[in-house]
Amino acid sequence: MKNIRFTRHALLRCPQRGTNQEEVREVVQTGSRESAKEDRLICRKNFEYNADWQGTFYRIKQVAPVIVETDTEIVVITVYTFYL
Repeated sequence: MKNIRFTRHALLRCPQRGTNQEEVREVVQTGSRESAKEDRLICRKNFEYNADWQGTFYRIKQVAPVIVETDTEIVVITVYTFYL
């Protein structure tokens, strides 16, 4: 597996959006991938959550990092989190 590198922006977004580097790495390695803008990819994976986020209860948390893959590494540009 290629090295996974986080941009400063992605590192800042993780706690703001309720996820962490460990979950993001798991999504990059095992989640589904689809095309995104500017030759980027968005990875997605659902996690059982069953907890409150910002005052509302959610069963599922979907972590969706946006990445760029090069020959030598995977760069996490930003991270989105959806609560379902």
